[in-house]
Amino acid sequence: MRPTDRPALAIVLSLIALILFDAMGLVIKHLSTTYSAAELSAWRNLFGIFPVLIALMMSRKWHAAGRSIRIRQWRLGLSRGFVVTLAQLCYYLSLGRMEFATASTITYANALFVTALTVLLLGERVGWVRWGAVTIGFVGVVLVMRPGSAAFSTDALLPLFAALLYALVTVQARTIDDDVPSPLVNLYSSVAALIGAFFLALGFGGFTPVHSAADMGWIVAMGAFGGTAVLLLVVSYRMTEPSNLAPFSYFGIPLAFVLGWLFFDETPWDALFPGALLIATGGLMIVWRERRRARAAQHF
Repeated sequence: MRPTDRPALAIVLSLIALILFDAMGLVIKHLSTTYSAAELSAWRNLFGIFPVLIALMMSRKWHAAGRSIRIRQWRLGLSRGFVVTLAQLCYYLSLGRMEFATASTITYANALFVTALTVLLLGERVGWVRWGAVTIGFVGVVLVMRPGSAAFSTDALLPLFAALLYALVTVQARTIDDDVPSPLVNLYSSVAALIGAFFLALGFGGFTPVHSAADMGWIVAMGAFGGTAVLLLVVSYRMTEPSNLAPFSYFGIPLAFVLGWLFFDETPWDALFPGALLIATGGLMIVWRERRRARAAQHF
């Protein structure tokens, strides 16, 4: 552990970020009856850009580097944002069409896709433990989606595709130069996501006039929730090792279930279990293996 590490505070901040992400999802589901997923994505990115700028201003690494906003791999930075645009579109569509907890739970396949993509795109060697974890997790995804049953809907593919795209964004980040501050990378992605979402919204029929001041308040809150959650994650990941935070992200599964029940009277217990447990188990096995590898590397 580094002398400047503050793991307890980092965990608290990451859990708050998790709550804010779910709050954003609740607002999206609430507004999706009136506004399209592409519109909501554009609004979210517009109002979410301000916390991104705050994170950059807080970055000591960025200030030490001369506060330049130019990066060598700017095309890669922007391309991540366009991938985020598509991921948001899929996820926001799923929130409008599916039960909140079910859509949220399927996106936790993200960690499983990251492992697979590091092999395909980065050539990383993955042992039997992590492949076993991926297999267990995807069995859980299949149980939640229930293909072939009367309850299956192709809408369930939307959060799964979103998870794949978010995983691609994560793997792309690993190829960006180490000397580039993370908030600067996030700024490039956020700007590109905003531009991409704006044109998607135009392509899907344009923007619906905001119906009321209350709707405008929810739209602003949606962007603030999402942007602040990203800001808190950036801060928390600077305070401790990522492997210390990853296990706590799976609190999002029961949290999404409770929130869906409280706000939308949804109780998809039969759809989620035991599949959700297998998804979490697969993800936690990957976290455990990554921590073992990191500790082993420290001894060399």
